[in-house]
Amino acid sequence: MPKVHVSATADESARQAAELVAALSERAVRDRGRFAVALSGGSTPRRLHAVLASEEYRQRISWPHWRIFWGDERAVRPDHDESNYRMARETLLDHVALSQAHVHRIPTEFDPARAASEYEQTIRQALHGDIPTFDLILLGMGDDGHTASLFPGSEALQEDKRLVTADRITFTLPLINRAAAVAFLVEGAHKANMVQHVLQAEPGEEPLPASLVQPADGELHWFLDSSAAEQLTGI
Repeated sequence: MPKVHVSATADESARQAAELVAALSERAVRDRGRFAVALSGGSTPRRLHAVLASEEYRQRISWPHWRIFWGDERAVRPDHDESNYRMARETLLDHVALSQAHVHRIPTEFDPARAASEYEQTIRQALHGDIPTFDLILLGMGDDGHTASLFPGSEALQEDKRLVTADRITFTLPLINRAAAVAFLVEGAHKANMVQHVLQAEPGEEPLPASLVQPADGELHWFLDSSAAEQLTGI
């Protein structure tokens, strides 16, 4: 069952999420000497990044032990306004003590199919294993219930061999569901209906991509502001 965290405001929700990130980072570094995390795109992670880049978390977190990846990316240059990598670099990576050798961006200078293939190899080499295990994968959810770049009706939802696929370069469900922890960050009343549909779906309803994120042996967290949670019952 997912752990649902509801906060009064989006800023408070980001703070709660940052506490989870810090705790998971501390545990992973203690146990394995590194923290492998996949960041998400969109606008919602900006609040979380701002908290993590604050003085408190710059001091608390062992940034040199982080290994950073991205769960999806548009086929754009890394300096493009719509690049998830650029957003993370400007809001987080440029403000903390990371080794650039530990920042693994999706190589969008290649065509999407090659970029996905190259990125899959990067993940395998860095994390090892037939299906490598991330310590944390951060995700958002779109108005249509998509997550990462897994959209309703997409063939990528059926992929069971590849770890990364194209055209919108994205992690696949087998890789996401192997993670030790997955955390959704969702805010705003415009997402409330989809949040309710994913977390409290009626029997027989068609599952949305976000509904299919169910880590086999890991934790699943949903961080919501009160507006995004307004249609949930019993929370």
